[in-house]
Amino acid sequence: MALIPETKRNVAVLGASPKPERYSNQALRLLASFDYRPIPVNPAYDEIEGMICFPALADIGEPVHTVTIYLDPARSAPLIDEILAANPQRIIMNPGAENEELAAAASGAGIEVVEGCTLVMLRSGLF
Repeated sequence: MALIPETKRNVAVLGASPKPERYSNQALRLLASFDYRPIPVNPAYDEIEGMICFPALADIGEPVHTVTIYLDPARSAPLIDEILAANPQRIIMNPGAENEELAAAASGAGIEVVEGCTLVMLRSGLF
């Protein structure tokens, strides 16, 4: 497996869940297996899959290359400013997480916006 450049390794999983059947949990595990550094973000948990879970993106305290979102638009809309302040290079809106307002704000800030499935992107080499 090719080494992932350090600048692209940090991937925040917004809406991470400790439930193995949830896609956000599967993304944490699959990202780790592909040598990314998944960073769970959910204020309801202190730890997920043995990883420190941060209550907010701002609490991560280091650059994040990609934010992959597992929240419906009603839950992500109040976080738009927080997401933009994290200044990721890319935002992935997984199926069901598409948010036109966030997409417009992110694009306007020069952040790449992808509507796609993190799991499929990883497995198909498009991540």
